[in-house]
Amino acid sequence: MERTFGADEVIVTKTDLRGHITYANDVFLRVSGYGECEMIGQPHSMIRHPHMPRAVFKLLWDSVQSGKEIFAYVMNLASDGSHYWVLAHVTPSFDERGGIVGYHSNRRVPTRKALETVIPLYAQLRSVEGGHARAVDAAEAGQAALEAHLETLGQTYDEFVWSLNPEDGR
Repeated sequence: MERTFGADEVIVTKTDLRGHITYANDVFLRVSGYGECEMIGQPHSMIRHPHMPRAVFKLLWDSVQSGKEIFAYVMNLASDGSHYWVLAHVTPSFDERGGIVGYHSNRRVPTRKALETVIPLYAQLRSVEGGHARAVDAAEAGQAALEAHLETLGQTYDEFVWSLNPEDGR
């Protein structure tokens, strides 16, 4: 079962350096089906859907830990086992000296048209990852498959994401 939220709504969370939730807005709590007390202090990975490719999370973490922002399509797991898709914009949060102190994520509803491309790609990445017993090997294999796919398109990951959303003007 799929959950959704309004096109005018934004899911917002903040985490510490370890990815533990320090803030969750009302939209996140409603869509995920969790209460604030259940979420604060918990690893953000508690909403990771098992059908999400490890490669996407590796790309996400590699980007934000190096101080860069990233936009990514993510399928999350709600408390009742349902899922919801988001277009996530994840950024590092910096202190006054420029050190990373946590992460901030805004998520909005992706277009169905974008998901028509993303869902089969993610299935392909999961298939590649499924051939590896160790999570790190699966993530690396998935990342190599994603890079090969992007190379055939002649696009970077960012260009790929924004090619699915031309109305956003990027």
